[in-house]
Amino acid sequence: MHTYIIMTKYKGLLLLGILLFTFSCSKSSSDSEDVNATTQVDKSGNLLATGDSAFDILSNDNFDKLLIEIAYVSGFRPTESAMTQFTDYLKQHTFKEDIELVYNELSSPSEDELTLQEIADLENSNRTVFNTGSTLAIYIYFADAPAEGDDLDGGLVTLGSVYRNTSMIIHEVTVRELASLSSSINESDVETTTLNHEFGHLFGLVDLGTEMINDHQSQSENEDGQLVGDNHCNQEGCLMRAELQFGGSSGKSLSSNALAKYEAGITSGCTLSGATVLHLLQQNTAKVVATVGLDPECLLDIQANGGRQ
Repeated sequence: MHTYIIMTKYKGLLLLGILLFTFSCSKSSSDSEDVNATTQVDKSGNLLATGDSAFDILSNDNFDKLLIEIAYVSGFRPTESAMTQFTDYLKQHTFKEDIELVYNELSSPSEDELTLQEIADLENSNRTVFNTGSTLAIYIYFADAPAEGDDLDGGLVTLGSVYRNTSMIIHEVTVRELASLSSSINESDVETTTLNHEFGHLFGLVDLGTEMINDHQSQSENEDGQLVGDNHCNQEGCLMRAELQFGGSSGKSLSSNALAKYEAGITSGCTLSGATVLHLLQQNTAKVVATVGLDPECLLDIQANGGRQ
């Protein structure tokens, strides 16, 4: 009799233990799934074409904060002066008052030059910020390697490029080399102009997601010798102007260097040439700060698409 009671109690305890163990495992598994679900990042809103987020950047209708990741190779962090002027530029032309910069120091990819696909691959590996809630995320990579096919001696160098709706690269090593060629222009000036120009394309200028009120798009010859719009401004002195010559009439035209490049499905809305930036800055050296601004036509365009001015 006693043996029966003991065995019955033992079986009851064993069954209770199994039930508790099963419940614990089930809860643990559920908790794990919940954590994975909450940490899942939706990147789709940051994988669109250049200019697709122009309205969202300019207005506060859908996003009222900009979170900008400044990813830079060790030793190639942008100057504080350039970042201050860049932030001021964003506040001047958008309705975003809440702009946060987060810095992400990275090791060098150890490349002699970077193709557009390699740049996109680096972003895929290193980017940490994406759109969440009312925050729109931007990624800017400051590289220690030049763009593929650069010719510094010939003035054919790429300083920056935008290739997605919230993605940009600044070839910081080339920015510094270019700035060293002029006694009247410093590194911060070149950084600021490059950043502001490229971000102008993220504003959707010109005709890259923000429609033109009046036609002011410049044209360049494509590979077939036909004149086509090149998504840059034709107004003299505008920040978004691209078809310029370095050193006046004796310089070599760089319009073809500003045309969009295509590689493995990654499209560059702009590749900004060093000669273009030097030309723009040299026109402004009489000013205390050698900044270059948007012309009235570009201002009209961004105002019509939700921008401030």
